[in-house]
Amino acid sequence: MDFGRVITAMVTPLNTDMSIDWNQVDALIDYLIEEQLTDAIVVSGTTGESPTLSDEEKLQLFEASVKRANGRCRIIAGTGSNDTRHSIHLTQAAEKLGVDGVLLVAPYYNRPSQEGMYQHFKAIAESTKLPVMLYNVPHRTGIQLAADTTIRLSRIPNVVASKEATPDLNHITEVISKSAEGFRVYGGDDSLTLPVLSIGGYGIVSVASHVIGREMKQMVEAFLGGENRRAAELHARLYPIFTGIFKVPSPAGIKHALNSKGVQVGGVRLPLLAVSPEEGRFVESLF
Repeated sequence: MDFGRVITAMVTPLNTDMSIDWNQVDALIDYLIEEQLTDAIVVSGTTGESPTLSDEEKLQLFEASVKRANGRCRIIAGTGSNDTRHSIHLTQAAEKLGVDGVLLVAPYYNRPSQEGMYQHFKAIAESTKLPVMLYNVPHRTGIQLAADTTIRLSRIPNVVASKEATPDLNHITEVISKSAEGFRVYGGDDSLTLPVLSIGGYGIVSVASHVIGREMKQMVEAFLGGENRRAAELHARLYPIFTGIFKVPSPAGIKHALNSKGVQVGGVRLPLLAVSPEEGRFVESLF
C-alpha cells in the first residue's frame, strides 16, 4: 500500500453547537484532494480532535470519508489508543467500513514498557489485514517508541510505516536504516519535512498541508528530482507557516487559517479554545 508522499492529518469540521458538520466534512475532503493535492487523509487523528470524538463519531467519519474520497485518495483511520482491546475493536470496525489503513498512536498516559508497546501494536496489527502506520509522538504521549521497538515491529508484514513526530534525527535515521525492506518513515513535524527526506524518509503526515499542500508537494518533488536548492528555498519560505500555526494548541491555529481562507471548519471542542483575536491576527499574517 502506497499512502503517497504528502498526507494530511485532517481537522474535523464542527457546527456552532460543536456537533460534526457533515456537509463541511465532504467539502473539506474535496478541497484537500482537488485544491491541496493531498495523497492521503488521516481521519480522527490528534489534529481531528480524536480525544473528544466518540466511537460513534469516529466510525461515522471513517464511513463518510471513504464514501466521499471514492478512491481519489487513501483514507487512513486513526484507531489507536492506550487500550489495546479498544484499539482492536475500532480497527476492525474501520476495516469493515473500507478504510485503506490505520494510524496507531503510541499508548499514552499508562506508559508501558517497550515490550508492552511491542505487544500492543503486534496484537492490533494481527487483528486486521489493513496496513498499519505507527505513530511516535513523545511530546504528546509522554513516552518514546524506541527505534529498536519500531524496527522489530517493521518485521510484522502489515506494519508498513511509521510517523515520527520527534525532532531527533538520529532516532529517525536509525529507524530508516534498520527497518525491514519497504518500511516507510514519514515525518510528523511539518518543519522537519525536508530534513527527514534528506536522511531517507518517505514523506510527511502534515497539518500545514491544509493550506499549503500544493507548495509542500512542490518542495517534496523538487527534492526527489534532485533540485536541492529549489527544495531548500521552498522550505525556507514555508518555514514560518510550519512553525507559526503551532504557536497555539493545535488544531486551533490551522482551523482559524482555514476559516480565514473561506474553508469553513468551525471551532474546537473543549478543553481546547479558539484563537484569541491577537492569535488570529498572527495566524492570518503568516499567509
